[in-house]
Amino acid sequence: MQQEMLQLARGGAQLLQQVLVTVFVIGVAAVAAWGVWSIRPTPSYSSPDLTVGSPFDLTFKVENESPWFALANLKISCILDHVRASGLPPSLVDATDVQFPSGGISGLEPGESATFTCPFRALIGHTISDDADIVRRSEIYFRAEYDVPVLRSFRLTDYSVHFVFDTRLPPPRWVAKPRE
Repeated sequence: MQQEMLQLARGGAQLLQQVLVTVFVIGVAAVAAWGVWSIRPTPSYSSPDLTVGSPFDLTFKVENESPWFALANLKISCILDHVRASGLPPSLVDATDVQFPSGGISGLEPGESATFTCPFRALIGHTISDDADIVRRSEIYFRAEYDVPVLRSFRLTDYSVHFVFDTRLPPPRWVAKPRE
């Protein structure tokens, strides 16, 4: 009876050891996956001050803030999320006049930035886009698609924060929408 109990205890200890090793390996894999995901390159966006013209005609800036990886084969889309009280549905348009620092290459190396414009004015209509109240009720954001670093056959999609046009700043500009 004692031998059977001893054998049962050894079997239980081996099973417990296997479970602990499995949990440890899964934990290490999860931490490694989180680490790799957290260092992926992500673009950041900004807007210059508005001096003349429509806020829908501004040139925006996209920057690769990653110190290690490039944003390869970058494609930027602009989304006019909504214009409150206008009845306009959310609309997506491809960015135009994209100016990469390295000439014709469609990507950003670590720390590089590019400029682009969003053809919202043509999307909305000339008379609406000149109305200051329409601009103040608008929200925009950007979608970037780019190749996964190292594994170029996969693409990532990144959505920016929402931007609103802040007329309280001198001069006015598109700024990240405050969290509610």
